[in-house]
Amino acid sequence: MIKQTAGHDQLGDFSPKFAHYNDDVLFGEVWNDPTLSPKTRSIITISTLIGKGITDSSLKYHLQTARTNGVTRDEMASILTHIAFYAGWPNAWAAFSMAKEVYASDATRDEAEQDEHGGFFGMGEPNDGYAQYFTGRSYLKQVSAPGDPLVIHNVTFEPGCRNNWHIHHAARGGGQILICVDGEGWCQFEGQPAKRMLPGDVVEVPAGVKHWHGAAKNSWFSHLAFMLPGEGMSNEWLEPVTNAEYDALVA
Repeated sequence: MIKQTAGHDQLGDFSPKFAHYNDDVLFGEVWNDPTLSPKTRSIITISTLIGKGITDSSLKYHLQTARTNGVTRDEMASILTHIAFYAGWPNAWAAFSMAKEVYASDATRDEAEQDEHGGFFGMGEPNDGYAQYFTGRSYLKQVSAPGDPLVIHNVTFEPGCRNNWHIHHAARGGGQILICVDGEGWCQFEGQPAKRMLPGDVVEVPAGVKHWHGAAKNSWFSHLAFMLPGEGMSNEWLEPVTNAEYDALVA
């Protein structure tokens, strides 16, 4: 059972009615209504606060409450990613900063070392399945749930790592969105100057455009990769970005 005394402790003398509504009605009755689980109520509350742009101490309190109510670290990462599309990217970034602090103690030592890179989402596992298309080591972590129509991965590159030139083909729709979440990297379309990517930067890659992306020479780099739904989709992997091309870029 949830019992709250903050209203009476902080405002009991100034506004006893508000304290009553906060402690006895909101937390005493609404939060303890068994129709919805505390975990579900925490998710609803966090979503509402972020949607209204409230990212102060009250959000941190409810993130802590969500953790207590059983919302795991991975679930919170997915929840905030989902909210970002509806409540705005800056609001989600602010929430992620708080959530990372709240959930910091949940990571084991190995996970903590792994999460040194990769941003909030972590590095994931070695990207062995696509290693032949990368210069250097990369890591992959799926963010979206299996079977979701919008496939989202967090891709992490060690310093100097980049993928080959490649094209995302589609008969209709398709393409890719890249959002930097950690470190510094590059994305380049064929025939255009490379774009430096820092946390929060977004690059939209239309279907049919030859391009590559990867880390800066002296920095780890992580980005979310959103594969947009489409028809007749396929990936065409092409030649590597040569050392001469890459060194000239970062010189």
